[in-house]
Amino acid sequence: MIGTELLDDPQADPALVGSELRDIARLNRLFGGTRAVVEALEPYLRQGGSGQRATSNVHWTLLDVGTGLGDIPRAAAAAARRRGITLRLVGIELNRTAARLARAPEQNDALAVILADGGSPPLGPRSVDVVVASQVLHHLPRPAAVHWIAACDRMARRAVVLADLRRSRVAMGGVWAASFGLGMSSVTRHDAVVSVRRGYTRREFDALLLAAGVPARARYRPGFRIVAAWEPAHAGG
Repeated sequence: MIGTELLDDPQADPALVGSELRDIARLNRLFGGTRAVVEALEPYLRQGGSGQRATSNVHWTLLDVGTGLGDIPRAAAAAARRRGITLRLVGIELNRTAARLARAPEQNDALAVILADGGSPPLGPRSVDVVVASQVLHHLPRPAAVHWIAACDRMARRAVVLADLRRSRVAMGGVWAASFGLGMSSVTRHDAVVSVRRGYTRREFDALLLAAGVPARARYRPGFRIVAAWEPAHAGG
């Protein structure tokens, strides 16, 4: 692994964890992290909601592995509502502080959070409709990342969307500079640069997918993001 990040430590200071998670949510919103996941989900939402009105009674479950503050699944739920689909949101989070903040009472919608390791989720095969994970894989050694990808594929009935960072010197410099302009902490600044250094090229991401045995190829998206989305082979079976 390259470097260390605050969120790698499950015993990290809760105040620092909360601050960094809020910064990450802002970066997701401003620089394409949220959009990358939602746009990759759109074809599956469009297909599932085809011919349905906004008041229809289509209900799916979405599992977000490594949910952080839960900002991305909530954005996905808003997109699904426009397609006439109601998403029941579930997050998996290993960090206790993140789990507590994601289900904080001031949130306007329900997000159930399971405190668990995403590589050994307490959910069975085909137990949820959609699985997403954003900016989680770069925290893991390659064998663990492959294991996570395979676990996501097993759990999903309809779709899997995995998003991460595209490694780039330009992106490293950009996020470092942006953190100053946005008034983010020095911890976030350090970890944002390390995260991009840990990111993937398309060839590297494709190698993980191939090793996990899933039918998908990675694509670059705006904001130096990389995304893979697929329908599990057992979907509809």
